[in-house]
Amino acid sequence: MSGQGTVTGPAAGATAGLTEADLPWLEELQGRTVVVKFGGNAMVDPALHRTFAQDVVELWHAGLRPVVVHGGGPQISAMLDRLDLEVRFEAGLRVTTPETMDVVRMVLTGQVQRDLVGALNAHGPFAVGMSGEDAHTMTAVRRPAWVDGRPVDIGLVGEVVAVEPGTVRTLLDQGRIPVVSPVARGEDGEVYNVNADLAASALAVALGAERLVVLTDVEGLYADWPHSTEVIDRLTAAELDALLPGLASGMLPKMEGCLRAVRGGVRRAHVVDGRVPHALLRGVFAEEGPGTTVVPDEEPGNGTEEDRP
Repeated sequence: MSGQGTVTGPAAGATAGLTEADLPWLEELQGRTVVVKFGGNAMVDPALHRTFAQDVVELWHAGLRPVVVHGGGPQISAMLDRLDLEVRFEAGLRVTTPETMDVVRMVLTGQVQRDLVGALNAHGPFAVGMSGEDAHTMTAVRRPAWVDGRPVDIGLVGEVVAVEPGTVRTLLDQGRIPVVSPVARGEDGEVYNVNADLAASALAVALGAERLVVLTDVEGLYADWPHSTEVIDRLTAAELDALLPGLASGMLPKMEGCLRAVRGGVRRAHVVDGRVPHALLRGVFAEEGPGTTVVPDEEPGNGTEEDRP
């Protein structure tokens, strides 16, 4: 595969929503890795699904190295319903029995991943699907849910404790777009269901990514939910750390993933509304993008005009 640069085909023109002030980031991000967590409504809305694929290919054409980590909660729940298996959550995490884990693997790697790879490859031979199990890319240990300060056993749910990014890097070096399912194997031989937000964060750190972008179904992190829909546009790691204990269960893993990413060396993490077409491009390229941006504490000036590249 050759010549990242000029945008052609269906993805051309997708950056029309960017302003001239955003374009310096194009040069700044040349050759840099961007990890994108794909989830929420954009996964089940066909038009948004196609637009997302166009945006990822646009990132590739612009000279970036995109990696996609996808979720699949709605699709897993739908299949469990069809099979008459229980759908249950504790503290925002799916209770995963061995029977549920079989469905998780089947849906994530056999349905959701294949659909996304197909959408990306409609624009050319870009995407290659894999899971965290492949080549020991992700290793996990069993984790509980915490309810009222007490651990609750939720079955085969894992926390990523090690990442071996060599296979992903090889695909990137070959000009491919890795599409990763958040399933990991443990040293105990079990296979674990891993939260996609935290899997994307762990992979971003291991790859030394420049950006982590998390797509969700809200506009960003609300300052005072549910009393206000005002979005916090920018936070330092320390500011976010102070807010984490009070966050709702749905937003908690997303913001925890952002916090882990910037503390692990990722320069910026963004939570953006995946219901808005081309929000991914704005989240990557714009200095003052949509949603909520998390930056490291040690970043000089935390992005004032004097400190921008």
